[in-house]
Amino acid sequence: MIARLTFAALAMTSATALIAQDAASDDPYIWLEEIQGERALAQVEEWNAETEAKLVGEPEFAIAQAWARQILDDERQIAMPTAIQGDQVTNLWRDQDNPRGLWRIAALDGYLAGEPEWRVLIDVDALGKEEGESWVWHGANCLAPEYTRCLVSLSPGGTDADVVREFDVTTGAFVDGGFTLPAAKSNVAWFDADTLMVGTDWGEGSMTTSGYPRQIRLWQRGADLDAAPLVAEAPEDAVSAGGFSILDGETRWRFANVSPSFWTNTVSLVREDGETVALPLPEDAEFQDVLGGRMIAKLNSALEAGGTTFPAGSLVSWPLAEIAAGGQPAPSLVFTPSDSQALEEVAASDSKLWIKLLDDVSGRLVALTPGANGWTREAIELPDNSTLSLAATAGTSDMALVTVEGMLTPPTLYAATPGAAPTVVDAMPAQFDASKFTVEQRFATSKDGTKVPYYIARPKDAEGPLPTLMHAYGGFRAAQTPKYLTAEPYRSGPLSLFWLEEGHAYVLANIRGGGEYGPRWHEDALREKRQNSFDDLHAVAEDLIASDLAVADGIGISGRSNGGVLVGAAANQRPDLYGAVISGSPLDDMKRYNQLLAGASWMAEYGNPDVPEDWAFMKDWSPYQNLRAVEGYPATFYYLSTLDDRVHPGHARKMTARHHELGQTVYFHEYREGGHSVGADHAEDAKRAALLLTFLNKELAGID
Repeated sequence: MIARLTFAALAMTSATALIAQDAASDDPYIWLEEIQGERALAQVEEWNAETEAKLVGEPEFAIAQAWARQILDDERQIAMPTAIQGDQVTNLWRDQDNPRGLWRIAALDGYLAGEPEWRVLIDVDALGKEEGESWVWHGANCLAPEYTRCLVSLSPGGTDADVVREFDVTTGAFVDGGFTLPAAKSNVAWFDADTLMVGTDWGEGSMTTSGYPRQIRLWQRGADLDAAPLVAEAPEDAVSAGGFSILDGETRWRFANVSPSFWTNTVSLVREDGETVALPLPEDAEFQDVLGGRMIAKLNSALEAGGTTFPAGSLVSWPLAEIAAGGQPAPSLVFTPSDSQALEEVAASDSKLWIKLLDDVSGRLVALTPGANGWTREAIELPDNSTLSLAATAGTSDMALVTVEGMLTPPTLYAATPGAAPTVVDAMPAQFDASKFTVEQRFATSKDGTKVPYYIARPKDAEGPLPTLMHAYGGFRAAQTPKYLTAEPYRSGPLSLFWLEEGHAYVLANIRGGGEYGPRWHEDALREKRQNSFDDLHAVAEDLIASDLAVADGIGISGRSNGGVLVGAAANQRPDLYGAVISGSPLDDMKRYNQLLAGASWMAEYGNPDVPEDWAFMKDWSPYQNLRAVEGYPATFYYLSTLDDRVHPGHARKMTARHHELGQTVYFHEYREGGHSVGADHAEDAKRAALLLTFLNKELAGID
């Protein structure tokens, strides 16, 4: 209590000084928005020290940290393919000796046979030491079909801003005098072997108000980047502009995309001469791939064309050559999901279109083949009631690599080809005794009658209510599918496993705002409908209580990023339901979020607080503005990164300050690297899982 009173007094003094400097501001903690400010970082270090002093000395912390590190660095993990490149496969391998990773390559045949002979292309740790940089791997874009030249993206400390450098796979070295871009939120794509489509920070006026490139230029090898000719340009208040290319058979199709908002896109075909041709995509449709000269897109609203109505959620296609020639062809139907299904992933191989579906949140894999009379489909037989992820597709072999897992089932990587049973490529060994636990899918009824699915994992023989950790997201069409317990919750795994091993319960809630049931599930929580996602979370909590699976204030809630809005609003609205809150890299100050880093890009999701009609509904649930002195307010843990250049660290910092002012129990841990993901390596990930477990034991399970 002394620390809280001292901080509150300091805050009032700080507020007086700040308001004297800026009479227009009514936020006494706005100084915490200065990301690298000396005063702000000193406060961060003080809060970090307070949290570690409370938790690190507890007996379970060291055990959990060591166990988490062992799981995360397990050399028996699957070497997941980052890409299939012709007859080779690439992988980023991270373990205890290589925390930032080895980017490596092997022959595809040997990989599929379980005997890959890896050749290391880039040792990210060694490169960082050599160059004096804290590099974090952000991927490579290799030019098909040779795949010998790649654009490698490396992030300093894990930020969204990357350095881009050209790499030669044959020599295993960066190209001397090759394409290079300094650190920026860039997007780059191959136009041909000597030309790139580039969007980057060219200086004043070249970035949108959301902080992303607004120009797409064609940059030829050896030419001055600043003089590169313009292909397309977005308005300053748009979200972004970027180019991309796809090799379809022997044809390279190039595209320019301008995003007026987060959920709208204007896509054009780019000719060889750099001129553009508008595509007939509805603005809210999502470009997916190209197969056999046909552009594939997912509809997010119904489309009337050629006397036909194509339902929302469907896949449709258009012939690109006809469009390029100036024609206006009608779309044709590729696939329409049922009411219980949603399209989640789409990828093409040479002659197949692979679709990962959700069916009441369980994964399904379908292969589609185009023909003269439409598309034929083949369901790939994989384990039921599982989560699937399309890892990669191979071209001429028409193969898909797909992972299958569940909360109690470790990931298995399958190779799937139409007309044959899938074969196992690799499987992660079990990390725990699954026979001790049960998993059940249940449905809660929300305030407006909507049935909301959720998964609950409990010890097998448990009876009656248990301390329960519930994770949810509820936004941006991002479905929450159950992963192996060592990876749950997202970016906090293996926290859920540790929690169950202690005899407690874990819940994953599929609330509205995500993509579990296609566009309608997302639209039901957009903007003025956001309250639906909060009501869904409350409904799951109430269902747990009514079913004698949990008790009021015995439920902890977890969310990160957009999930921070969720758990912050939920705790403010129903502090009686929840006993603890975990909030990672959160959005909280919805009055100012559009002025902070990439926040302006999300106004199509939440609303624009500068528009009175929008703020009228946002003000009712914005976590920062609604935090009040409430008896029994749940203890809250914020984790974040100083280098998060997507969601501003000021959100969590200001919430923490406000909790202190109100005398509420709050924990805070800000990692200095890691970006939005928080944690540039497994060491920090393991520490975070241990901190969160110890927090839950202390504040939710009553272990002290």
